[in-house]
Amino acid sequence: MTQRVALATVLDRLAIDAVITGYAVAVDDGDWSGYRALFTADGRADYRGAGGREGPAHEMAGWLAETMRLFPVRQHLIVNRRTDLQDLGGYPGDRAEVRADYLNPMLLASGERGEAGDPDGAVPGGGSTPDFVSGGRYTFDLRRTETGWRIRGVVVHEKWRRMPVASGRA
Repeated sequence: MTQRVALATVLDRLAIDAVITGYAVAVDDGDWSGYRALFTADGRADYRGAGGREGPAHEMAGWLAETMRLFPVRQHLIVNRRTDLQDLGGYPGDRAEVRADYLNPMLLASGERGEAGDPDGAVPGGGSTPDFVSGGRYTFDLRRTETGWRIRGVVVHEKWRRMPVASGRA
């Protein structure tokens, strides 16, 4: 591998990492146009492994926008990323697969007041601890396009979740 190929591979990995991070930020911030922009024109998202739906990314953005209204506070962490770049005889190709674990804590919209220490007392979900937490693994299929790396497909494999428990609050 030449230094030029090694540099190109490092740049590809950084660009792919930016796309994966962009995915988490778009979902957390409810930036659905940004979410759509991360996918190829034929991109698909499959959330069935977490109890959701599967379909074209532009349709899934609308479904997520509606679903995520239940969780106004989200902090989507994508970690332990393993990136496999297509290898064309020592040169990077135009395809990549990323397998990455996720941790997804979210607060439910409940209209309750925040806890002590919240300056405005208006934390959605009524507290500072997540009401809903799930973890699992993503598989991202990416393609190099004229505008850079884009997601062609993402599949969610939820491994566990913790749901709200009645707190006995008045």
